[in-house]
Amino acid sequence: MVNTRIERDSMGEVNVPSNALYGAQTQRAIDNFPVSGQTLPVDFIKALLLIKSAAAEANLALGLLPEDITNAICTAVNQLLADENIMQHFPVDIYQTGSGTSSNMNANEVIAHLASIYSQTKIDANDHVNYGQSSNDVIPSAIHVSAAILVEKQLLPALQHLQQTIVDKALSLNHLVKTGRTHLMDAMPVRMSQSLFSWAAQISYNIDNIKMLQAKLQRLAQGGTAVGTGINAHPDFAKHFNQKLSALTNVSFSQADNFSFLMATQDTAVALSGQLKTTAVSLIKIANDLRWMNSGPLAGLGEISLPALQPGSSIMPGKVNPIIPESTAMAAAQVIGNDAAITIGGQSGNFELNVMLPMIATNLISSINLLTSSSRLLADKAIAGFEVHEQQLTQALYKNPILVTALNPVIGYLKAAEIAKQAYREQRPIIDVAEENTALTRQELTKLLDPVQLTRNIK
Repeated sequence: MVNTRIERDSMGEVNVPSNALYGAQTQRAIDNFPVSGQTLPVDFIKALLLIKSAAAEANLALGLLPEDITNAICTAVNQLLADENIMQHFPVDIYQTGSGTSSNMNANEVIAHLASIYSQTKIDANDHVNYGQSSNDVIPSAIHVSAAILVEKQLLPALQHLQQTIVDKALSLNHLVKTGRTHLMDAMPVRMSQSLFSWAAQISYNIDNIKMLQAKLQRLAQGGTAVGTGINAHPDFAKHFNQKLSALTNVSFSQADNFSFLMATQDTAVALSGQLKTTAVSLIKIANDLRWMNSGPLAGLGEISLPALQPGSSIMPGKVNPIIPESTAMAAAQVIGNDAAITIGGQSGNFELNVMLPMIATNLISSINLLTSSSRLLADKAIAGFEVHEQQLTQALYKNPILVTALNPVIGYLKAAEIAKQAYREQRPIIDVAEENTALTRQELTKLLDPVQLTRNIK
């Protein structure tokens, strides 16, 4: 049996575990929503707590809260942020009321409980911790704050690290030429570096597009309160709040041009999620290229060997698998799934409030964290350390009949096609067949069919 205490809210009495920091409204949510057993992410909860601290400081600056209560609230927040077991105090299921009111009150109650202990006076969850706020502006703001912090401090650095790792690897392989492939079939040659620079360009494109969304992500609904009109909040609350929050996080936040827009919609979250999906698609492309190049080593392409990180089979001794690209592809697939859920959630803005906020928050943070971890793993445990099988590259390259494409301007497409088909059929180097079937000398063919020279127009 769990020891309990009685807590009260506007609906009456509730039994709450004696050692719980939360109160009646949190307990009602626990009882009402035994849905998934999953709570909102810790990054979201920390953003929510930072909002409460910044709100208290703003209200102090406006003369709306006394200094002792403000200090107690901020002290409580700091203690919670430093608590390694912070999530034990925030047990509300993701799939709760669509506004996230239960999680907002969970934070209010926990902070009020701790702050009351520090101040040795009664601090109220609604009247003090939630002063000048509503769940309807707090939760949308917490989505933006948590995502903005993770994007600036985690995701963008991880993507930049991945891009630089690819560039460094490309530069080290610039002297190597390999068979290009279109439709998975042999095509004209490319330098190994050119393939990798293409990956780097993909990542650069994603970095730029994510950065374009940062300013919008850092605009907050806080100050709109219940329906975007700012009822019960000081007219200057939003300005002071964003100044305080920016100082707490070292991320520059500003108030929304239109509070209702950021409360009734989640268009910014949907836009960010869409770009995260694009980034996921890029990672899958790179991961699959690595898997193909690594395939074999005897019966596949065998162009590279990825770092051997663990045994690949429980039954086949010596087998080693491309585990990091596989992990990356699965994480990226989940990001694409998250985006579908967020897109549906974004459609649920009914009049003055979106009512799928906790689900949107959870999936958005999940996507950011998955891409952050996968980008670093792909860089450090796959790309940085793979080895190239130069002999395999060269052997396939000089036997490639598609090199005959370089002769098109000299002998014409149809004649070149005949030579290519004969080379395929007889499994002979293209230069030998071309020498037999054209008036070109060996010296001329050697120059025209040089794979290295054929990559010269590609940067």
